[in-house]
Amino acid sequence: MNTRRELPDSAYLAAARGRKPGRVPVWFMRQAGRSLPEYRALRAKNTMMQACFDAELITEITLQPIRRHGVDAAILFSDIVVPLRASGIDLDIVPDVGPVIEHPIRTAADIAEMRPLEREQVAPVAQAVATLVSELGDVPLIGFAGAPFTLASYLVEGGPSRNHERTKAMMLGEPETWHALMTALTEVTIAFLQVQVDAGVDAIQVFDSWAGTLSLADYRSYVLPHSTRVFATLAAAGVPMTHFGVGTAELLGAMSEAASGHGAPAVVGVDWRTSLSDAAARVVPGTALQGNLDPVVLLAGLPVAERAARAVVDDGRRAIDAGAAGHVFNLGHGVLPATDPEVITEVVALVHSL
Repeated sequence: MNTRRELPDSAYLAAARGRKPGRVPVWFMRQAGRSLPEYRALRAKNTMMQACFDAELITEITLQPIRRHGVDAAILFSDIVVPLRASGIDLDIVPDVGPVIEHPIRTAADIAEMRPLEREQVAPVAQAVATLVSELGDVPLIGFAGAPFTLASYLVEGGPSRNHERTKAMMLGEPETWHALMTALTEVTIAFLQVQVDAGVDAIQVFDSWAGTLSLADYRSYVLPHSTRVFATLAAAGVPMTHFGVGTAELLGAMSEAASGHGAPAVVGVDWRTSLSDAAARVVPGTALQGNLDPVVLLAGLPVAERAARAVVDDGRRAIDAGAAGHVFNLGHGVLPATDPEVITEVVALVHSL
């Protein structure tokens, strides 16, 4: 196991830990990806799944936005379905569609056939983390995984879904089967994150991208116990842990409960639909916030993006005044493929100047 790095000058880690950073830290979800021509050049020769299991490509793609934008944190290049593929689920990431599962998981028998994730199956990821930690210098590296609910939604539906019909039908109509699936996926998520933590990541983020499809009552009954176990297990490393979802305004309090109270710094990601100052009133006291520029704003031209970025920074300050432990500037979701990289670079510079 690697010795944890000390990065006393990291604005990102300071904000996530509830300390006062030297500047407003900024990084972007999907900062490494299709908005960058250097990424597209690499991907022209490799599929997404090939890239996610190649240590050299993971390393290079993770570093690209650090070189170009000067953001305050790197996030490991990967995908939330990587541990599913590694553990034997027959799936692929189809361009312009997303993850597609060859044989969806819909019965107790299907769940019984699922295999746990073994470390050697994601060895390239651990190798890439170790290399990145040595190459990033003072820039922290964020590891990540998909949350059990979002992984379950892909597995049950067979791919992306607008209404998550099959997922909710299992959850509500076959609760015993549902919890068996969630337990299995919780183990996969923990194992994948533990590999990254042991290899040296400085923080982790858990993406529950589709949790916003649930009511608060259903989230508490069918999801929260499993997500809580992920954070409670990983907290021993002491690294900041971020919980993120889309359309989760009504869930922010519960999501902060999952990540908080385990002895490690907790951060909750906020999308653009909820102001940071409102989010501060919803989360557990002492939780830092991350967000929440609308990704589409970056497509509206630099003057619009700069005005919106200033507003987010101002709202972040109000959130801290309202009790949030800190604020990490980010988007409310990932960078869109059509985004001009130059606008991203300019927004980073602006946020740092504020």
